[in-house]
Amino acid sequence: MLDGWAHRKIDPGLSAMAAQLAAAGVRANAVTYAGLVLGLAAAAAIAFQAYWAGFALILASRLCDGLDGAVARIHGKTDFGGYLDIVLDFAFYGAVPLGFIIADPGANAIAGAVLLLAFYVNGASFLAYAIMAEKHRLKSDARGEKSLFFTTGLAEASETLAVFVAMCLLPSWFPVLAYGFAVLTAYTTVSRIVLAGRRFG
Repeated sequence: MLDGWAHRKIDPGLSAMAAQLAAAGVRANAVTYAGLVLGLAAAAAIAFQAYWAGFALILASRLCDGLDGAVARIHGKTDFGGYLDIVLDFAFYGAVPLGFIIADPGANAIAGAVLLLAFYVNGASFLAYAIMAEKHRLKSDARGEKSLFFTTGLAEASETLAVFVAMCLLPSWFPVLAYGFAVLTAYTTVSRIVLAGRRFG
């Protein structure tokens, strides 16, 4: 829901940083890999209850997630780069809740499992829609220039980042935040299914 607004605000800064990285010879896929490493480090920090470190590493990881596309637009986008970006994003989104589950299984396991299920089904709905959109030759620039067709929803990257940050700042609230965001994610999934039914049915 907030991704379009966020992109308009941060894209100029990302483009400037990306130009410096590209001039230094850094490739987009290297930035994508760096984002994954930072994201997994964030999950590990959270698992050891180092929540402030997890918070900082999450922000650094998502900075890389924004920069890789900007660098790719300078060097030239590739299908593999777009594929890698999606797959490693999903790895990040699964790793952070897992970190909270490991940090406190007694308090967080069920809520974390519910959130991971919501992420899993939402991811499937997103990728399946993108496949059907490609088959029907649909185009969209609602979320900027992307390798796949992006549908909008209540639970997108910006909202997920905000929730992960809130979880790090208020770790005892993880179950409440996880259940709440699972509901928003499920709503996004159902909305996408309804949209698919109208467009492809």
